[in-house]
Amino acid sequence: MMSRSYTNLLDLASGNFPVMGQPREKKRLPRVMTVPGVISELDDDQANSVASDVQSSVLQDRIIIVANQLPVKAKRRPDNKGWSFSWDDDSLLLQLKDGLPEEMEVLYVGSLKVDVDSYEQDDVSQLLLDRFKCVPAFLPPDILSKFYHGFCKQQLWPLFHYMLPFSANHGGRFDRSLWEAYVAANKLFSQRVIEVINPEDDYVWIHDYHLMVLPTFLRRRFNRLRMGFFLHSPFPSSEIYRTLPVREEILKALLNSDLIGFHTFDYARHFLSCCSRMLGLEYQSKRGYIGLEYYGRTIGIKIMPVGIHMAQFVSVLRHADKEWRVGELKQQFEGKTVLLGVDDMDVFKGVKLKLLAMEQMLKQHPKWQGRAVLVQIANPARGRGKDLEEVQAEIQESCKRINETFGQPGYEPIVFIDRPVSLSERVAYYSVAECVVVTAVRDGMNLTPYEYIVCQQGISDSEPSSESSGPKKSMLVVSEFIGCSPSLSGAIRVNPWNIEASAEAMNEAISMADAEKQLRHEKHYRYVSSHDVAFWSRSFFQDMERTCKDHFRRRCWGIGLSFGFRVVALDPNFRKLSIDHIVSVYLRSKNRAILLDYDGTVMPQTSHNKTPSAEVISIINTLSGDAKNTVFVVSGRGRESLAKWFSSCKKLGIAAEHGYFMRWSAADDWEVCGQNSEFGWKEIAEPVMQLYTEATDGSTIETKESALVWHHSDADPGFGSSQAKEMLDHLESVLANEPVTVKSGQFIVEVKPQGVSKGVVAEKIFTTMAESGKQADFVLCIGDDRSDEDMFEVISSAISSGVLSPNTSVFACTVGQKPSKAKYYLDDPAEVVNMLESLAEVSDPEPSSDTRSERSL
Repeated sequence: MMSRSYTNLLDLASGNFPVMGQPREKKRLPRVMTVPGVISELDDDQANSVASDVQSSVLQDRIIIVANQLPVKAKRRPDNKGWSFSWDDDSLLLQLKDGLPEEMEVLYVGSLKVDVDSYEQDDVSQLLLDRFKCVPAFLPPDILSKFYHGFCKQQLWPLFHYMLPFSANHGGRFDRSLWEAYVAANKLFSQRVIEVINPEDDYVWIHDYHLMVLPTFLRRRFNRLRMGFFLHSPFPSSEIYRTLPVREEILKALLNSDLIGFHTFDYARHFLSCCSRMLGLEYQSKRGYIGLEYYGRTIGIKIMPVGIHMAQFVSVLRHADKEWRVGELKQQFEGKTVLLGVDDMDVFKGVKLKLLAMEQMLKQHPKWQGRAVLVQIANPARGRGKDLEEVQAEIQESCKRINETFGQPGYEPIVFIDRPVSLSERVAYYSVAECVVVTAVRDGMNLTPYEYIVCQQGISDSEPSSESSGPKKSMLVVSEFIGCSPSLSGAIRVNPWNIEASAEAMNEAISMADAEKQLRHEKHYRYVSSHDVAFWSRSFFQDMERTCKDHFRRRCWGIGLSFGFRVVALDPNFRKLSIDHIVSVYLRSKNRAILLDYDGTVMPQTSHNKTPSAEVISIINTLSGDAKNTVFVVSGRGRESLAKWFSSCKKLGIAAEHGYFMRWSAADDWEVCGQNSEFGWKEIAEPVMQLYTEATDGSTIETKESALVWHHSDADPGFGSSQAKEMLDHLESVLANEPVTVKSGQFIVEVKPQGVSKGVVAEKIFTTMAESGKQADFVLCIGDDRSDEDMFEVISSAISSGVLSPNTSVFACTVGQKPSKAKYYLDDPAEVVNMLESLAEVSDPEPSSDTRSERSL
């Protein structure tokens, strides 16, 4: 029966959840350790989920590798009684262990490639756990079909390879039932992880697009879990990705990871662009590391292409001549120049384009007729569908046509191998090939060129072998749209859609001088041999350790429903402001300083009408009427609007334009607090801003008395941000000799006089109170954005300098749970108003002989 937490978490639009059947009572796998967990405040029936059944003495770090399929092979025993299992040596998941610390235990969670009857699943689970440290996830047949062949292969895979579903017959339209199956499958994977995880000690490394929402399920259960995700496919540009109806759900789920890995910068850049355009998140690069700030957590972005398993290839090279006679291939292709293609049978591998390029080369360069042979190995298709069937038919037709046109007795220009080919047989073909050609129109990585380079190098030169003697040379013609292309600077890169250019590249590759081939090969081999799979996994794990190092130092909260769930990570001393506590301290104090930001603090940012409500006016009037209080509204807004809005608050102090203008009460004159009252710099800055405004659709200029502000919140996010950075440099350059400061903020670039900030305002208020013999013993300072952080910072320095007493009760409070120099937070402006109302209720608005103007003297 489906749990209530499942329906609460997913909250899918249609509400039609896949039927998962009634599972029979199963023997549970033993858990690893009993550890108190960090449970989300919002969670429902999961309060006891972290406790384990069995105590364990395992104290060392452990990593749980989660992928769609386990790195094991399974087959029925000959007597049809039970199963036999063995490691799949070709699996990347098994190979990556070489880069992990030797003492680290590795546990695998994934599905099997075979169907296991329900009555056998318990025994198979126990056997795999005991012998292979593998935990199988058994998906019900209806979910498996919709999850893998449906959502993964019909929707995610085509979209991530830039195929849009323009029609029902091309790519497949979005089907919500397939999405629900995808979510249900990820949920089942999470249950298997939860059964064996020790959340305080384990790392979790999730692999590929099949499990992109798994991070949310695990993060919801264990807020401090150390978790990484690596995407092995391309990540499409934002224009493509944004067509996915569940685009935000997947993005937010991935952001529940601590580290997200991609093969190339292009893929990472596309992901970051989606985060910027859809979620408003901007990345920062610091000391070579890219990070996204997301509710107080820094999510690392890792760019590292995977490599091959060098030891495995060296082993195969030693035995290739025995298992598959290389001599036979050399005899078969004697006197011929072999070009080789090794691709999965897939619509994105560009095999048809490669055949057309070969045909074009034979036409343009007749000297290769009878001499050049393209051997194309087609690995079995992983998916299925009409598109794939059409591609297979086109390839067969092209092979037949080219061989009929250019074939001769004893010579066929195309040798098409449409069957499974073992690694040792593949190595034999690599050894006789003069050039490898990869013309995929889109591919996540593609390790075929790496394999070819290693095979051409042969066994280590330290070992006597005929294979290792003589010059080493390998030529590559690779598509510029595959993940390994940026790493292979010596390859001839092509646009596979340009048949003529691809044909010329193939001719150039096999016609090139041997000396040039050797130089290119040496360069490639140095890279491939040093950036193997162990290097890749070691680098990823080290970055995961670095990203997660502060997990157990910070306080975490789980907030949000459905796939909007996220964890807010905050400093241990950062806590919610208790109204009861502040009211009790307020009552005991005699000299109070209350500093309030306006927009986003007492007025919601989303409100179009920025005039304060009657309730806010009444509360502020009551607070400022208390003789013990010095109350200021400190805002970036202009003095005219603030004076008009708060005209009924006679004893309220106002600091406008971040403190450039300041008055202590309605009866006082405005003071100019800036160091300079000359605004000749506006004549320089405004034309520059106007230039960028005309070039950036959606941007505007706000003219204040003391400042100029360029807003780009309504512009294209990427272009607006780029223009803001360019404008910042431009303004800093032309205003270098002017007494102004140029700053960038959230969707703004501002030019204002030097020495003007909310921090200066706070310092002046505290100093004036102390000099008048009324040193503040209570400070309440509330704000919501970056400019308010200056006030929070000044409070600390004022205590150390003696302006404020060490015994002063300080309530520096930010609005919203986010990283801040403040020690307290309230969730939103409504809570701020509620808190201020509580203070107003216990205030004493009696008139006093002390006036605000006396303090300003």
